[in-house]
Amino acid sequence: MLPVIFGLSGPALTPNESAFFKQVNPAGFILFARNIENPTQLRALTDALRDLTGRVALPILIDQEGGRIARLAPPQWRTWPAAAALTGSAATGSARDVVQAAERVRCNYEALGLELAAAGITVTCAPVLDVPQPDAHDIIGDRAFGDAPGLVSRMGRACLEGLQLAGVGGVIKHIPGHGRARGDSHETLPRVSADRNQLATDCAPFNELADATMAMTAHVIYEAWDAEHCASVSSRVIKEQIREGIGFDGLLISDDLDMKALSGDIPSRARAVLEAGCDIALNCWGKLADMEGIAAQVPPITPEGAVRLARACEPLRVIPDSSALTARIEALVARRDALS
Repeated sequence: MLPVIFGLSGPALTPNESAFFKQVNPAGFILFARNIENPTQLRALTDALRDLTGRVALPILIDQEGGRIARLAPPQWRTWPAAAALTGSAATGSARDVVQAAERVRCNYEALGLELAAAGITVTCAPVLDVPQPDAHDIIGDRAFGDAPGLVSRMGRACLEGLQLAGVGGVIKHIPGHGRARGDSHETLPRVSADRNQLATDCAPFNELADATMAMTAHVIYEAWDAEHCASVSSRVIKEQIREGIGFDGLLISDDLDMKALSGDIPSRARAVLEAGCDIALNCWGKLADMEGIAAQVPPITPEGAVRLARACEPLRVIPDSSALTARIEALVARRDALS
């Protein structure tokens, strides 16, 4: 198996993609707006990916956080709130407010997860566990549950629990923390000069959710840990901070290889994140030449990575769309709104 999650070029597999994916057997796939037209087409696409690979519990990822990060959009799918909107007054309210907020988050993400499961999508890249700082770039902003590590941890746990009830996997991100970055790693390589004590705040939610099955790295340099390499390509950060310090032993996925925070051609970026200790390289854009170059340069998945992948896939399930499922989603949304 190739330790890569690949994107697709359009709303249906091309003959060249089908032949390539069958040959290299990637760990999974990720979908974007270019792959999505309507519910019938989307379910046909995800079913085709399962048929091609022969894996029922196939990781088919999407960025469906809610708010401004949503690949499934109205009018054919629901509008989901951003993480910060779900927490309400919990950050400054009573213990009861926190309990209600956690239940609101759990209901929201179970409903969101059921909508994904009906489409045959098995993993969403959420929750965001970053703790935003006042002077940080707004790339995180309301995607985070708040600016208090304890609150972020509690709501992140509720998010994962809701998704699990729907049979959908969650990916905690961006480990070890993107909340201090003053730049957008899609466009530049952020550097964080905070000392180790300050960085402990960023790591705290990841420490609390270290038992998650999947995590996505940050393309951010943390000078206190490694002044030369961003976390995604730093063997020191991955080993000493993510694996040992945070204690995360789940499937570690790089953030997108195409982001401008990384340098070199796409195949060399894939090799670099894997050599640093990521289990999976994430290549989103469905460019066949890049994918072929990656396949030519990276080794098969490691034994440890294969175990982590199997563990992450075990709870995933695909369910048929039905009136009963629609009713369940509507009931969860109504309960979420009643808790507001």
